[in-house]
Amino acid sequence: MPTLQRIKSPDLLVAESGADLEGHGLKRTMGLFQLVCFGVGAIVGTGIFVGLSDSVAEAGPAVVVSFVLAAITCIFTAFSFAELGGAIPVSGSSYSFAYATLGERIAFLVGWCLLLEYGVSVSAVSVGWGQYLNELLGSLIGWQLPAALSNPPGDGGIVNIPAVVVMLLAALLLVRGIRESARATAVMAVVKIAVLILFCAIAFTAFNSDNLSPFAAHGLMGVTSGASVAFFSYIGFDAITTAGEEVKNPRRNIPLAIMICIGVVTLLYCLVAVAAIGAMSADEVASKPAALSLIVNQVTDSTLGGGIIAFGAVVAIASVVLAVMYGQTRILMSMSRDGLIPRVFERISPRTSTPVANTWIVACLFAIPAAVVPLDVVMNLTTIGTLAIMAVVNIAVIALRRRNPDLQRSFRVPLFPVLPVLGVIFCLYLIYGTGWRTWLQFGAFLVVGAVVYALYGRRHSRLGATTR
Repeated sequence: MPTLQRIKSPDLLVAESGADLEGHGLKRTMGLFQLVCFGVGAIVGTGIFVGLSDSVAEAGPAVVVSFVLAAITCIFTAFSFAELGGAIPVSGSSYSFAYATLGERIAFLVGWCLLLEYGVSVSAVSVGWGQYLNELLGSLIGWQLPAALSNPPGDGGIVNIPAVVVMLLAALLLVRGIRESARATAVMAVVKIAVLILFCAIAFTAFNSDNLSPFAAHGLMGVTSGASVAFFSYIGFDAITTAGEEVKNPRRNIPLAIMICIGVVTLLYCLVAVAAIGAMSADEVASKPAALSLIVNQVTDSTLGGGIIAFGAVVAIASVVLAVMYGQTRILMSMSRDGLIPRVFERISPRTSTPVANTWIVACLFAIPAAVVPLDVVMNLTTIGTLAIMAVVNIAVIALRRRNPDLQRSFRVPLFPVLPVLGVIFCLYLIYGTGWRTWLQFGAFLVVGAVVYALYGRRHSRLGATTR
């Protein structure tokens, strides 16, 4: 069977994973509330607490439009994720969706790109954690970590130790069990939403409409570039589908949780963007680290408010590290189950019902770029990888409708196939906004992935072995 046409049926994926029972040694402990909190935990973090200033630098006051444009792209694709997540409730997320529709080779490259979305984004998120940790330490005790030990090379430092610490702490919690991780994520999600609402309440007291003019100083291209940067703020909602084997009633709860998360996060981001630009001019916000704390300090003329925001950011970014690292381990577990990567990634501890070795490998591997790579480099590469995955998911939902029209679906994309097609178009539009250097980096990354698949994945594929 040609590798491009090695397609694993949805029924086989569900049967192998035990997704309608107890999944592959995993335990179903998460309800809808925990799953929504997990989704919010995976989304809200560095993108809004740190990346907002970068979006403002590109779009100016029109950053609000950039956030809406990024949200529309996510909403189109969220419908596709919701349908596929309800129809194929397994841990593999978009990797498994591609395997069931577009073939093994494309599925492997999707899994390869997921290393960018989940693995590399964990590194990016961890880099931002150190900035707000220093802000918090400065507010509480008047002391901060030396720049050499809290920033990567290129950003005034030697090694980012806080980034490594937060990744190792997240791994420690994840190997203890999904119940403990879900509880921690839920608490942290509530805290960071409350902190962002508090920020809006404070910033709106100093709202100045003059800060919104000129609104689109950098034109349409600035808005597009701003949307490409702002898109990083939404990365993670698809991590909900990686919990397919640990969620109660996944066919119902996965689609519902995705739609709730996108709605809540979009509303929150737009409010934060308007409040930030209204309280401080775009030029003052642009490219400032820990921008939200800076705004609150200026509005309140005190470091106390900024310290509270910094605390919220520390909690928020830690929860993203936790949730996204969880998603990465489940993706690798699914790929290992199919034989496309070494079997160590699929081993489940009988004591904790978690992939312990998998988790520690991920933590140690991606702690390296977190320690030494500047944030803007990993943000751009993560964004383009995620957009490529989302385009594939929109194509996959169309392909699955045609190949398996009678498959059980707990949710269906409305206005099919218009919305999935629009999802592909919007993804390509935002990819255009990332710039040619990022295109070249991503192209090289895909070439390496194709070589890895040819040398290892194709030869060790369990599906391929059954057809030879």
